[in-house]
Amino acid sequence: MCPQIAKIKITYLYLLALALASMQFLNAQIVIGTPNLGFSQACASESFNSYSVTFVFSPQNGLLSSNQFVVEMSDPEGDFSDATVVYTSSAGTVTESPATLNFSLPTTTAGENYKIRIKSTAPVATSSNSIAFAAYYKLQDSPFSINNLVSSGAYCPGGAYLLTIDNPGINGNDSPLNYPSLTYNWYRETSPTTSEFIDTGETLSVSEEGTYFVETNYGTCTSDSFSNRVEIIEATTGEANATIASSLGNPYCPEQGLTTLSTIGALSYQWYKDGELIEGADAQMYQTNESGEFSVQVDLGDCQTSGTIDLQSQLFDMDANVSETNEIDEGEILDVEVTTNANNPEFIWYYNNSPIEGEYDNTFSASEFGMYKVVVTETLGCTGSRELIFEITEAPEPFPDVDNIPNVISPNGDGINDTWVIPTAFVSGTETSIRILTSQGKQVFQTNDYQNNWPIDNLNSNSINQVFYYIITTNTGDTRKGSITIIK
Repeated sequence: MCPQIAKIKITYLYLLALALASMQFLNAQIVIGTPNLGFSQACASESFNSYSVTFVFSPQNGLLSSNQFVVEMSDPEGDFSDATVVYTSSAGTVTESPATLNFSLPTTTAGENYKIRIKSTAPVATSSNSIAFAAYYKLQDSPFSINNLVSSGAYCPGGAYLLTIDNPGINGNDSPLNYPSLTYNWYRETSPTTSEFIDTGETLSVSEEGTYFVETNYGTCTSDSFSNRVEIIEATTGEANATIASSLGNPYCPEQGLTTLSTIGALSYQWYKDGELIEGADAQMYQTNESGEFSVQVDLGDCQTSGTIDLQSQLFDMDANVSETNEIDEGEILDVEVTTNANNPEFIWYYNNSPIEGEYDNTFSASEFGMYKVVVTETLGCTGSRELIFEITEAPEPFPDVDNIPNVISPNGDGINDTWVIPTAFVSGTETSIRILTSQGKQVFQTNDYQNNWPIDNLNSNSINQVFYYIITTNTGDTRKGSITIIK
């Protein structure tokens, strides 16, 4: 064949194939049915955001291998002029009718009249719109606080009280104000189970008594994004209208740290504890780890009010049957018992700051001289520990063999020369008569069984140094006399 004729024939066949392909493409078309939603409303969150839509199309063989199905979502009013693509299938993966596609909501979704439609790319086709549905992405879906968790507020006659959403607030508050796209609805309770809508916004100015709260606006979607209730009243000067709230509750657990006392919003504040002014405590909040009666004076501008809270600690009580200092003789035992109202307590005993192995009960028998400590830990409820420290020393010899009768003593409690200690020839068991008289001759002490323990009682004298006189008479008639000067 002539080369020129062969070239013309090849060109003809190419053009014929191209024309046939073009005709096939022009004749290819499909119809997509109205999308059928697999839900009645879409209430998405971080923990759940998957929704399905089902649709039919025909003919099935009308799809080209490059076709993709696209799920579009309208704006909150059902308008597709600025539609959002929420899902696109891979080319050629959806080939059978009916088809179900899954999609997720954008985090900016918020409205009651969204719609869905389905589009194909090869051939190009668009379904009609789905029915309208409510859809919200709940960026914040947990309880939050207003009014610093203070359960009340007060305004002066003719004034108003401003309720605000806390940001960040106290006690782990997850403030919805961290999500700028959110909106809010304020309500006033009309009964324990009903309420009425008042207004929208991040704050609410209240000039009518009642109990108020706010919810994040998620429309008809149920949500846990709501605030605490706050009771608002009209204040009267001189009356206690300022409620005080404790962030850790009352009673509170001091092991959790400082509790924050908060009162109603006002122009100025002054806090008191047990009736005494607390220097520098002039803010709406005051932190403490103490128990007691706390009060606050509040200036609302046109009127003043106050509030009081009897703050109590949940930390347990404990006691022991020993003193801080205890005396025993060599070889004696001191039985120690700890009593406590701690919940499921644990006991650890220490001797000279070292744990005593095997001692984990509330009782302990001590026989060594030294420093002891018991640590009691409450393991349930308000967990925490308290400790008790005591000392055991060797008891002094009650009847030491002294050579002379002393004429000076210093009963100041230091354990040195506190009592009049005389030779053993005149003490208990010798039937010696001991008489002590004032400088005016009045007898203040007499015994035939002296225990080296005078003065037993407070001498009730304002004198710095007192002088007394003693008369010692033995059972054989021997007599000793002299003076005793008491130095304080």
